[in-house]
Amino acid sequence: MPGRIAVLVADDSAFMRRALSAMLQAQDDIEVVATARNGEEAVAKTLALRPDVVTMDVQMPEVDGLEAVRRIVAQGHVPIIMVSAHTKEGTETTFKALELGAVDFIAKPDSAYANIDDVARDLVEKVRGCAGRTNVLASADRRPRLRDAVALHRPRPGAIAYECVAIGASTGGPVALSQLIPALPSEFPAAVLVVQHMPVGFTRALAERLDSLAKIRVREGDDGMVLEPGTATIAPAGKEMALKREGSRVTLRLREAGSDTVHAPSVDALVSEVARTYGRLGVGVILTGMGRDGTAGLKHLKSGGGYVIGQDEATSVVYGMPRAAALAGLVDRVAPLSEIPEILCGLCVT
Repeated sequence: MPGRIAVLVADDSAFMRRALSAMLQAQDDIEVVATARNGEEAVAKTLALRPDVVTMDVQMPEVDGLEAVRRIVAQGHVPIIMVSAHTKEGTETTFKALELGAVDFIAKPDSAYANIDDVARDLVEKVRGCAGRTNVLASADRRPRLRDAVALHRPRPGAIAYECVAIGASTGGPVALSQLIPALPSEFPAAVLVVQHMPVGFTRALAERLDSLAKIRVREGDDGMVLEPGTATIAPAGKEMALKREGSRVTLRLREAGSDTVHAPSVDALVSEVARTYGRLGVGVILTGMGRDGTAGLKHLKSGGGYVIGQDEATSVVYGMPRAAALAGLVDRVAPLSEIPEILCGLCVT
């Protein structure tokens, strides 16, 4: 079929090559054009065939996934989706691959998934979303366009100091967060809450990695935690974060996501909680990602007087979530990723 998305599947396991290929081949708009047993084959076939997307196993013999990503990114801009195991080594290598230029990842099937359909759905969605894209954050030849940064800029109301920042991200988010969070000063005066769409078992590793890079404290959320200025709390995968205010003290409550929830954690749910708890003292930041998660929550935040920042298209891996919020008229400031930390500092200091 003309116009189908061409995918190369790289994995040292014959079973995984067959399983991933079957998931993709079941779609009318996707074609697996080749498979590779190791990183060396993956690099050679990618350069020869120029597929639209590559799925890359993290751990492979001879040339591993990390080295393969490095070589492919150095030669061009084919989007790479990592296939990661739920192991410490697997998660660490995955985040390194994202920093090198891979655009996203999925988790290998295991007990964390209710069934194989969840893996297939995640894989197909990400292949479709990443086709034709590259990690613009890792591409030195891409620069934010001035017109993107100033396309929309409504000044904040009055001279209030915002007390809580809610950040939502999906595809491309781990790399975006690794640039945004470490750029915040140690004395950042507001609490930061983060929803990053990723599988169960990966958010703790993300929090630990960001904590090692940042000046502020970064932690994975746990029930009963008190929100503090200068601390970023990552929503644990599979849970929703609720907030409870008692005077000036705000504590975190974890709850199970509803059966009809598309994403858990959900940006919509988090931003709605911040709107309810902080009112006009809440800030929403919507970063790179597929879909429109966050738009419904931002409506609550805006109606309560809060302020919203949207990442611009030039620095977004996938301009889906920020675009949906902007088209809904909810974004006060569109900005390249590199400018968002400074904007936040300006908003949270009187």
